[in-house]
Amino acid sequence: MLSAVAMIFTACQRTQLNTYQINPRLSTVEWKGNAPHHFHSGAFDVSGELTMENDSITGGSFTIPIASITNYELPDEPKAQLLGHLKSADFFNVAVHPNAKFHIKKVKSIKNNSTYNYHLYGDFSLIGETHPLDFSAKITLAKDSLNATADFTFNRLQWGMSSYNDPKQQMYILPDIEIKLNLQFIRKG
Repeated sequence: MLSAVAMIFTACQRTQLNTYQINPRLSTVEWKGNAPHHFHSGAFDVSGELTMENDSITGGSFTIPIASITNYELPDEPKAQLLGHLKSADFFNVAVHPNAKFHIKKVKSIKNNSTYNYHLYGDFSLIGETHPLDFSAKITLAKDSLNATADFTFNRLQWGMSSYNDPKQQMYILPDIEIKLNLQFIRKG
């Protein structure tokens, strides 16, 4: 009995749990929305954390405050109009749904791939709807920090963002939104 307790204690000592928190000043979630003849792009703020056990990612969750949306390419006046429209009920409906969230449910390691080393599976919540979302990422670990990058798309129609989705309309917007993550983390504690 005593040896079994000693083995359990030793196994517990070998398991190293770490939490890495996003550094919001160094992290971005970039977006790009496309129409047949033009596009708009910008970024969101992000907060959240990843958990690791023995240098393997085991989970995490992230929050994107939608009101933080920015635009890269427009001058000030049309930029303000675009951002106001994106925050309206036609798109993100910030008054009712101020945040988007991603919760990691499963992580798989990717071997022999120079671009990505993990595939993340989770639930993405946007404008009151939650659906599965998965994507590949490159995650590099340093002593007290972690960097995660990813490029993927998601179909806005799946989350009910259905404005301007008729190809026959003059203001048609393609359904896929491009996302580019560049997340910097620091180890907590």
